[in-house]
Amino acid sequence: MTSPLPPVYETNRLMPQRGFWDLAVGERFPLPSRTLGDGNFAAFQAVSLDNHPIHYDAEYCRALGHPGPLAHGLQVLCFTAAGAGTFPHVVGECLVGMIEVRARILKSAYPGDTLYPCLEISELKPQRTTGVVTMRATVDNQRGARVLDGEHVYLLKL
Repeated sequence: MTSPLPPVYETNRLMPQRGFWDLAVGERFPLPSRTLGDGNFAAFQAVSLDNHPIHYDAEYCRALGHPGPLAHGLQVLCFTAAGAGTFPHVVGECLVGMIEVRARILKSAYPGDTLYPCLEISELKPQRTTGVVTMRATVDNQRGARVLDGEHVYLLKL
């Protein structure tokens, strides 16, 4: 496959590029773990403008029986961003983009929890000129409990 990018990108590529036909169902792309801290909550609040006290007021949360603020579900979903891992580097210029995302929040995540996100190819569907890659997106906490279960769907050039 000839790259449309300048040669410097080829010589500095993190890994060899693979196309749609080189991917396999069951292939896993673990993402970096993250321990939730005040910075994560503050950054998400700044981006989302969500100001509900369930996410930012420890005393409010304790009064409701929670050990601390709850991480916003979208905040946990953000940790499954494929760009944090190797998948976009593996498919390189074949990647057209994400076309769909779904998620179920299964358990609460709190400050101090360490989250372990992972993407795993669950379906490969070739089309005429493109291929659809469906990936199961999961996030587990440090106790092995599943916090989020969902799917990402990506479109790749064949």
